[in-house]
Amino acid sequence: MSNEAAGGGVRAGFIGGGFMTEVHSRAVRAARGVPYGVASSNPASSADAAARLGIARSYASPDELIADPDIDVVHICTPNTTHAGYAFAAIAAGKHVVCEKPLATSAADADRLVAAVAVAGITATVPFVYRFHPMVREARAKVAAGELGTLLTIDGSYLQDWLLLSEDDNWRVDSVLGGPSRAFADIGSHLCDLVEFVTGDRITRLTSTTRTFFSSRATSTDITTEDAVAIVVETRGGAIGTLLVSQVAPGRKNRLAIEIAGTAESIAFDQEQPESLWLGRREGSQLIMRDGACLSPDAARLSVLPPGHPLGYQDAFTAFVQDSYAAVAGETPDGLPRFEDGARAARLTEAVLESAAEGRWVELEENTND
Repeated sequence: MSNEAAGGGVRAGFIGGGFMTEVHSRAVRAARGVPYGVASSNPASSADAAARLGIARSYASPDELIADPDIDVVHICTPNTTHAGYAFAAIAAGKHVVCEKPLATSAADADRLVAAVAVAGITATVPFVYRFHPMVREARAKVAAGELGTLLTIDGSYLQDWLLLSEDDNWRVDSVLGGPSRAFADIGSHLCDLVEFVTGDRITRLTSTTRTFFSSRATSTDITTEDAVAIVVETRGGAIGTLLVSQVAPGRKNRLAIEIAGTAESIAFDQEQPESLWLGRREGSQLIMRDGACLSPDAARLSVLPPGHPLGYQDAFTAFVQDSYAAVAGETPDGLPRFEDGARAARLTEAVLESAAEGRWVELEENTND
């Protein structure tokens, strides 16, 4: 019997030993789970990760970790092209799964993972964690209540500068490790997820342009993955929008921002200023600050600190893990991003690449998961 089933804290195993594993392990601790073990690319790196992260057990290989009956949930925090393989193995072993995005580097593999989860009857989630900022939930509640009126336009961007210079380099630029898309799959997927989550609407048609400004970097050559992408979208409900994604925007560290305009009001959220929402009106625009006593129930639930005590990215990640583990225990938390949402992002990624390659609009086919 697993520790979770016996009534103890959920025991988490981590595959990977880098930055995202650090973020996941902190969130697991804050969510009252147990960081039980870690496996990296070889026994030595696994032992190093365990020591750095304060995790008692290291495994010789990811396969050994997945096979351990004491682990309840496998957190996959490895290079993109390995995600699907580890997720399939964890599902086959009956483990619950938290898999970093992209869930898979092809929509076909992502859809197969969704099907495998349904057969196995396990909980499988993808950390689209920006959903867990309280003011994102407040924006969603206002849209759902009809306060914006009929949605007209969407303006969104996700801008970073960590790959601004030609000497900046990372495994993600290599399509062998990162997959065919970089900027969109890495951060544009977050932007599209946030747009669709807040609006409750789906992107049904898009056209895109991509740019790779550096074909060579410090140790990488023949780079084909994009540094930036510009997208025009249409939604099922009739709104139109523009989305800009860049990893070469000077001074922008992690600026995920959306503005949605309706016939009555506009609403705007900026992840670098997550404690507030801007409401735009023809007369009397307003800045709303986070205060759980004045928010919608779902936003208030996530507002775990008093007003004036800022909540940030790690807090959002903790809330995501808490809701994932609540789902493991049989609850149905609202807004939890599951493998279906990861598959949705994979389909959007392929549509963006197809449009950019062929210079045309691409229709997003209806999918039962959508």
